[in-house]
Amino acid sequence: MKDFLKTSSYDFFLPPEQIATSPAIPAHSAKLLVYNRKENSITHAIFKDILNFLPEDLTIFLNDTKVIKARIFGEKQSGAKIELLLNKPLFMDRFLVMIRGKVKVGTILLFDENLTAEILELNEDGSRVVEFFKDKKKLDFSSLVEVLNKIGHIPLPPYINREDTKEDETNYQTLFAKKDGAVAAPTASLHFTKELLEKIEKKYGLNYLTLHVGAGTFKPVDVEDILSHPMHSEYFEISKECKQKIDNAKNILAVGTTVTRTLEFYARKNMICGECDLFLNPANKPLIVNHLLTNFHLPKSTLIMLVASFIGLEKTLELYEIAIKNDYRFYSYGDAMLII
Repeated sequence: MKDFLKTSSYDFFLPPEQIATSPAIPAHSAKLLVYNRKENSITHAIFKDILNFLPEDLTIFLNDTKVIKARIFGEKQSGAKIELLLNKPLFMDRFLVMIRGKVKVGTILLFDENLTAEILELNEDGSRVVEFFKDKKKLDFSSLVEVLNKIGHIPLPPYINREDTKEDETNYQTLFAKKDGAVAAPTASLHFTKELLEKIEKKYGLNYLTLHVGAGTFKPVDVEDILSHPMHSEYFEISKECKQKIDNAKNILAVGTTVTRTLEFYARKNMICGECDLFLNPANKPLIVNHLLTNFHLPKSTLIMLVASFIGLEKTLELYEIAIKNDYRFYSYGDAMLII
């Protein structure tokens, strides 16, 4: 019996060819592994048939965050090349970023469209705090996004291991993306087509909340005791209408890990906006979410630990092994799993 508090227990071998580097076309043709907890049964299906497996009395929540073109390339005043990934806005129009290339406090970075960034702080975790300027005028978040839309790149996850393309601007964005702020897509939602969403809306209704997915979602757990992992935080918002739906829901389907964490943070803190730093794992199980739609996640990640918070470590590893044997595609552009 593996110890669910040890990071090494969440390791598994994935053949490299099963890492999806592009999405299924059409999106709803992705595979869907359905695990029914009551019956302890596994069904292999296609995502477009998901309605066949959803319980009748269900309230569904999705994340309407929008991925921004957060990856930009520039240079230092010395001419040395630099790559910057915007993570999230902070207070007073400062921003948390990751930078590839050596910088120190006071370094000025130069980008296209007369965009510059000044390094204000160097954090121990490798992140940096910067301010952005265009034509020497300090930028707020919405003004920065306008510039990024012109010069930035879609920040594909590192394991996709290729440069972004024009197609990724559509493929790595949900159909209902609305609020700028994410640097990673809520990928369980990438499988929906317009027609499928309309069918689900007609039968169940759809509810939207916002959690701006940060780069921390890819941060590996690098301590052996999972409870010692410093969980990243991400900004979230729940509207009054959405809050009412949560409060009145009997059965909740969270579409994705980001929605799950937002709902469960609300259940614990009764907050409808702020920074969510909830770490769900088998020692901290869901309180209100009882159905989960998600993709297949990285070994030893907080995301696979979240899945284990629903069904336990042993069952999670068993389902992952079955998915690998049945040639499911993994990670952001990969196939899906429904836990009911």
